[in-house]
Amino acid sequence: LHVSLSPDVVLSLIVLPDVLCVTVIQGQDGWGVTYTSTQICALQGSTVEMPCTYRYPSTMSHQTTEVVKRLWFTKGSNKAPVDLKTDSDYTGRVEYFFDNNDCTLRISDLRERDSAEYKFRFITNHDGFTGSPGVTLSVTDLQVQVTRSWTQGELRCHSSCNVPDNPSYVWFNNGQKMDGETSSSLRVSVEDNNSYSCAVTGYEDYRSPPVYGPKLPSVSVSPSGEIKEGSSVTLTCQSNNGNPELQPLSENTPLVFRSIQSSDSGEYYCTAENELGRRTSRSISIDVKYGPKLPSVSVSPSAEIVEGSSVTLTCSSDANPAAKYTWYKENLYFRPPREGPQLVFSSIQSSDSGQYYCTAENELGTKTSQYKSIDVKCE
Repeated sequence: LHVSLSPDVVLSLIVLPDVLCVTVIQGQDGWGVTYTSTQICALQGSTVEMPCTYRYPSTMSHQTTEVVKRLWFTKGSNKAPVDLKTDSDYTGRVEYFFDNNDCTLRISDLRERDSAEYKFRFITNHDGFTGSPGVTLSVTDLQVQVTRSWTQGELRCHSSCNVPDNPSYVWFNNGQKMDGETSSSLRVSVEDNNSYSCAVTGYEDYRSPPVYGPKLPSVSVSPSGEIKEGSSVTLTCQSNNGNPELQPLSENTPLVFRSIQSSDSGEYYCTAENELGRRTSRSISIDVKYGPKLPSVSVSPSAEIVEGSSVTLTCSSDANPAAKYTWYKENLYFRPPREGPQLVFSSIQSSDSGQYYCTAENELGTKTSQYKSIDVKCE
């Protein structure tokens, strides 16, 4: 890019160099600043040069032109620029190369805040001139980009700048340098939960932000304590991803039971997954407590009951915790009460004929069975 301006250029209007700087045809009246590049991208911590040359008329109004001051600036106006050499943000990091008509600028140990438009200005015994527009510098850091298959992840050390000369890289695993890894890419297992960062060789102090696989997740249950059938229960999977740059592949949606049932009892676990890997939690047991279901009474043997034979009545009900059973006969109160899941007649008598039923009871409720008729035949 060539920037030039005459102090008294007539282009349908009169333009003064200290008031307005515009790009005009090279060579007009001998004033100009030439930047080799007007857009530069560089890595944080590196050194950048902005090659530059300038020119001016050797004489004006029969008087020799002499340069009295040269500087680069990013702050201030064309008339009141802040010299980079005196800017506290650049202390010890700026060099000027002002041999003959050279005006090259070098900045070392770049910081992200150095991103700005840089302009060269020179002042003569006749006039002042600023090369505008100047050189736009963008300072960026490295980033680790992640792509993955089902079993492997690939990390790539990336910058929005085109890093020149195909440099070698340094990789860090949990903050420790990895020997022998100098490529811009690195393969890792998706079950890996370590942290990784990278840097350009020679600039190890300027590492990329680390990326992490998910930490081992855990499952929490709310509310805590005993779970009763019909209540609302929420299971939440929690994992410290540790890296906001890597988004989870699926949202962390809680598992909600609006009215939990006995059939929902079992072992539950979850997986935490991001672009770098996945981890599986330990299982947690869900034990849903419920009152007895309607009990049923069965008779063994199921054939005709003959006086003197052995007969067993069994009461069964699904309950958690297990139910306590009590037996009853219509119009008869057993003394003492007959308890237990079975009522056994070792030698049944005709007087034992009648309607039998049972109750199933636990701390959450009581249920009563339907009647079971026993008809004992005389031998």
